[in-house]
Amino acid sequence: MSLYRVFDIAGSGLSAQALRLNTTASNIANAESVSSSLDQTYRGRHPVFAAQLDQALGEKNGAGVQVLGIVESDAPLTTEYNPSHPLADENGFIYKPNVNIMEEMANMISASRSYDANVQIADAAKQMLTRTLALGQR
Repeated sequence: MSLYRVFDIAGSGLSAQALRLNTTASNIANAESVSSSLDQTYRGRHPVFAAQLDQALGEKNGAGVQVLGIVESDAPLTTEYNPSHPLADENGFIYKPNVNIMEEMANMISASRSYDANVQIADAAKQMLTRTLALGQR
């Protein structure tokens, strides 16, 4: 594998982890939102990734991380009886998202570390290319 391909693979990893960080930040930002119906309540979102190995298998699409999409969590929403809340429905209930702050913080730490690992991989490849080019100058 060419060292130039390492940049493509690390770049796709960086893009995927940046998306994961943004999705997690959105979940955390909406974790305490309240609505008056189940249909309007924010649901946690999570990106879905797949390894893209076509280049290694002789195809033309490449290798790296492919983002398949973002899915909404199917965990149950939190229902709270609070008839004095301005957004309470006719039965006195308010609805809160199915976002667990602790899980989201763990996701954020994991995504941040994965992002850093991809940066280090790209930096190591750059250093190897620079050293290889320097060999020809002697």
